[in-house]
Amino acid sequence: MTESTPRAQPLPLARHRVRPEWIDYNGHMSEAFYVLVFGYATDAMMIETGLHAGYRESTGCSLYTVEAHVRYLNDVSEGARLAVRTRLLGADAKKARFTHEMYVVEDDGDEPAPDAAPVATTELLALHVDQNAGRAVPFPAEIRARLEALTEPAPDWAGRSIAEVPRTT
Repeated sequence: MTESTPRAQPLPLARHRVRPEWIDYNGHMSEAFYVLVFGYATDAMMIETGLHAGYRESTGCSLYTVEAHVRYLNDVSEGARLAVRTRLLGADAKKARFTHEMYVVEDDGDEPAPDAAPVATTELLALHVDQNAGRAVPFPAEIRARLEALTEPAPDWAGRSIAEVPRTT
């Protein structure tokens, strides 16, 4: 974010309820559905930043995820109410880096408690792609300004990689 870019209000939380078909053979939400919920949160972020369906139709451009790191931190049960917080961590001409933190909340509309621990997180890197040209292209100035205005510091867990497993012989 530049000094001249005003700070935007945080993005609204994305909300979902865990459906019965999302439950796996271990009795909790299957890993694929954590990613589905995070995908819905990315869609919500795109709408809020101007990368919505109308933008995609008129420009032929969209956001493509090119890297993701998911952490599954706690089991989630059928019927749980989920609230997903999205944070923009940075944007340049063609890329955006952002995170999603998934929380279980008591009631629809509840905010996660300030000291609540997420049940899962993901960090993503996405490219702004012209689908007709098949390559990354710069964001329009107003979209980039909106992304930059939403940028906030990274949480402590962001930027980590998967730990190596020591080889035993």
